[in-house]
Amino acid sequence: MSENFVKVAESKEIGPSSMKSVEVDGEKVCIINAEGNYYAIGNVCTHVGGPLDEGTLEGYEVECPWHGSRFDVRSGEPTKPPAMRAVPKYEVKIEGNYILVRKQK
Repeated sequence: MSENFVKVAESKEIGPSSMKSVEVDGEKVCIINAEGNYYAIGNVCTHVGGPLDEGTLEGYEVECPWHGSRFDVRSGEPTKPPAMRAVPKYEVKIEGNYILVRKQK
């Protein structure tokens, strides 16, 4: 396994257009399968702390279930208020059937 990457799930656990919450180094991370690619962003909305994995995924955007903020899963940047700050973005890679996420430093 590559340095600073941790195994978080098997790819079959996160089907197309779905999300899963995992923990990486004590941080809540949302793993997303969007358009056939895997992404990882912080799972806590920067507006009031809603759980993004319980929201809806449309293309490359996830919508917070609490107040409707939207974030681009490729960058973590907000695309619709009320959230104004990005969520953390994590590097993802696939090794065999596993999804790995790089730990934040």
